[in-house]
Amino acid sequence: MPEQATDDAASRHVPVLLARCLELLAPALAEPGSVMVDSTLGMGGHTEGVLRAFPHVRVVGLDRDPQALELAGRRLAPFGDRFTPVHAIYDEIGDVLDDLGIGHVQGVLMDLGVSSLQLDEVERGFSYAKDAPLDMRMDSTTGQTAADVLNTYDQRAIARILREYGEERFAPRIARAVVAARAVRPLTRTAELVDLVRASIPAVARQTGGHPAKRTFQALRIEVNGELEVLERAVPASIEALAVGGRIVVEAYQSLEDRIVKRAFAAGATSSAPPDLPVEPATHTPYLRLVTRGAEEADAEELARNPRSQSVRLRAAERLRPTPDHMRDRKTPRRAA
Repeated sequence: MPEQATDDAASRHVPVLLARCLELLAPALAEPGSVMVDSTLGMGGHTEGVLRAFPHVRVVGLDRDPQALELAGRRLAPFGDRFTPVHAIYDEIGDVLDDLGIGHVQGVLMDLGVSSLQLDEVERGFSYAKDAPLDMRMDSTTGQTAADVLNTYDQRAIARILREYGEERFAPRIARAVVAARAVRPLTRTAELVDLVRASIPAVARQTGGHPAKRTFQALRIEVNGELEVLERAVPASIEALAVGGRIVVEAYQSLEDRIVKRAFAAGATSSAPPDLPVEPATHTPYLRLVTRGAEEADAEELARNPRSQSVRLRAAERLRPTPDHMRDRKTPRRAA
């Protein structure tokens, strides 16, 4: 990796809604010995903010991207053993904490989607603005690439991915064009895909909604990295990792992610008692309290400072009590007390 890529994390990355995240986490991180998990470490901006704001807090930083871990590790080295980097995907939070001998934590922060590092490294293939290999893996050491998806999935599967993950209304046209093109030669470059998408979308539709390939690239990235399936597991696992009084803060950047977070939070913040009971049994009271009213967005000041905050949707919740067995996601192991 070029030396510059590991030494200028702070200048390359402005963490989204950092002040608001710190404000929401503060009550949970007030006590000495508090531990927070930064589930999406990236270039370490949020973690650095937490370590500076709360000198008594330890942060465990997870990331599936080895390059991000190396870069953030250098940035956060001055904090010594208050920072622990771990190569892991965030749905593995329970296993990570078990390996570290940590029972429950006081905070969890999740900043979802593609990171600044991945967008800025052209050769990773996340950007439709510059030609690069069709990769899009967040962990470039393992798994299928975007080229694998485009060259091996059948037309119906490609159309489904573009429609469901990219909300692309011209998904069938694009999928048909991909299959026709790969019959001549395999797709290997992002520029080839951009040209195919542009040619598949009617000219009048290309005049609005931003870059015509934006939705296709989002859909492929989600498929390559299994992002929604991982998030479906990660949110309940993160809630189970929280101590009573602990808080989870999640920043999502597209509606599919935000919907998963909203659903998990709402399930925990809603009584499970039948609505016609005169008295709510204690075993049916909510185990979460919503800290934000709906999803918060970036204000004008934040947008001016950090354009990448434009689509952020921030939600936060606080754990009120352990999750009752009848309200717990059966696929998520209960953590030891």
